[in-house]
Amino acid sequence: MTARRQTALAMAEAANAWLASLSDEQRAVARGAVPAYDDPGDAERRRWFYTPTDHGGLSLQQQRPAQQRGAMGLVATGLSLAGYVTVATTIGLENVLDRVEGFSTRFDRERGRDPGLYYLRVFGDPGAAVWGWRFGGHHVSLNNLVVDGELAATTPCFIGADPASAPLLGGAASRPLARVEDLARDLVRSLPPTLAAQAVLLGKAPSDLVTGNRSTVSEGDQVIPMAGIWRGQRFSDDTEQAALQALSDAIDDSAGLTADDHRSVQYTTTPKGVAGRDLDPAQRQLLLALLATYFDRLPDGVSPRASYDDRALDAVHVAWAGSTEPGHAHYYRLQGPRLLIEWDNTQRGANHAHSVWRDPEADFGLDVLARHRTTHHRPAPDARASHADRS
Repeated sequence: MTARRQTALAMAEAANAWLASLSDEQRAVARGAVPAYDDPGDAERRRWFYTPTDHGGLSLQQQRPAQQRGAMGLVATGLSLAGYVTVATTIGLENVLDRVEGFSTRFDRERGRDPGLYYLRVFGDPGAAVWGWRFGGHHVSLNNLVVDGELAATTPCFIGADPASAPLLGGAASRPLARVEDLARDLVRSLPPTLAAQAVLLGKAPSDLVTGNRSTVSEGDQVIPMAGIWRGQRFSDDTEQAALQALSDAIDDSAGLTADDHRSVQYTTTPKGVAGRDLDPAQRQLLLALLATYFDRLPDGVSPRASYDDRALDAVHVAWAGSTEPGHAHYYRLQGPRLLIEWDNTQRGANHAHSVWRDPEADFGLDVLARHRTTHHRPAPDARASHADRS
């Protein structure tokens, strides 16, 4: 049995156990439509967020402890140990952020930063030919699709950290995404001047991920203002909505990007920056280690890291925007065939990080679903045509 089949089986067992533990009312919220290619009913599965908004599904807050245990057990099946620890740490940072912000009420809810507001939803029937699940909340979005008993898709895969760095006793620091940031900076700073000029697209950093939380990425995509990355159009409380808009405007103003700047860093299907083929052996090792901080979020055997041989690494491009000095706002992008990785650390004085791994051609497993539909749902032959052929 392949690792992807073993993982899919573990996911199905955990999902069925969790769903069985729920009440009918809970289960109605926890369930979603069967994943399907080009079907309006599948649109909700392809909605994803990384702001502290309703991500869709049953929140941890709405579950008893035993049910929460089951939910986190399902989450663990889709992650390596290091990936699970990083996600769990991100959830725990809500308590830290709550203190940073003075334990205030924000975002039209009783508690502005709440580790209970992480949502799990299962799409379809676990163990069926096609099903999937999504787990998300502030700075976490995990999206998994299983087709014909095999884990078929794991992107978009988002993990963030706010604060990105926080003090620990004895002068240490908590930095959940330290290597995700530092390896990229080390790589760009190691480039000779000619390659550095090619890699650094702009001296300023965009305020957020360039592709945002779009379900699909397209040529020319530019940063979405933070106020636009929420489930609802607006908060019911006008004061809260005005505060969110003011915060969003302040973040964009602080970035200070002009229309030309946005065009410099906008997403293009042709990769920008320096290609892996132009890097020396030490730099290529840095690039491979950086890719591993994304790929190795997945369980052993499922990570695509092993497939990145010399030829695959040649096609990965590295692009950077902003300062290369630690503690200053910056952004980077890794892009190649079936690969888009984005990172930004710009907000809160460059102490608020976002990282996402995507497949621009097939996020949410749309390619696999298309093939599955073609294979298993061919239209029936026309009876009259068949009779005419026989005669």
